[in-house]
Amino acid sequence: MIHSKKEENQPLLLRSGAIIPIDKPLDWTSFDVVNRFRIAVKHTLGLKKIKVGHTGTLDPKATGLLLLCTGRATKRIEELMLNSKEYVATLKLGATTPSFDTEHPEDTIYSYEHITRDKIEEVLPKFRGVIEQVPPIFSAVSVNGKRAYELARKGKDAELPSKKVIIHSLEIESFQLPYLSLRIVCGKGTYIRSLARDLGVALQSGAYLTALRRTHLGAISVEDAYSIEELPKMLSQVALQEEGFPDITPPNGK
Repeated sequence: MIHSKKEENQPLLLRSGAIIPIDKPLDWTSFDVVNRFRIAVKHTLGLKKIKVGHTGTLDPKATGLLLLCTGRATKRIEELMLNSKEYVATLKLGATTPSFDTEHPEDTIYSYEHITRDKIEEVLPKFRGVIEQVPPIFSAVSVNGKRAYELARKGKDAELPSKKVIIHSLEIESFQLPYLSLRIVCGKGTYIRSLARDLGVALQSGAYLTALRRTHLGAISVEDAYSIEELPKMLSQVALQEEGFPDITPPNGK
């Protein structure tokens, strides 16, 4: 069962299996969210152990929709990850960084005054549909048994193979030099950071990601997601008796 704000009056069945949309904050890892959820479960319900997983890792510099799966719902993670994802991405034109985002400082500066909205509209079709994409070197892609980011942090070069990804939709949200905002609907495994890098090249300049927000995963919207601060209140709706938990009264008797 998907337990979003739309269904917040329905019982939350953790062990039976719940899918809980969370709005991941900036500078949190996806694991941080899972860990905070476990802590909230322990403090709110007194439950020391709960099976929890998540769908579709978000980079620390990204915010937005992350689905937590509990209990038997963890078996649906791969299925859920096949759904399309929608993002709103902000790019800075005229520069690049080693990580293709703001994790690292700008390393190369390019001219960007020649870039117009018409020019962007002209190159966007090249990135719609099935495309070849090379992942960022600062990523969790495996290279000879090691994570690519581990090699990058040691200053070692690693040639990452390209892979096919699908971009269902790619549209301009706003444009004011040097910033460009895009709304993107894509399939599993797409790196928006790589899309930013490649778009900069296509525009005869450079580009990197300054902000990224996941707004949808399939039919689930971030508008229906819980914030980290709302976790205790949400967990107070757990159907304790049906779950077989001890008779625990949540904080404040609510």
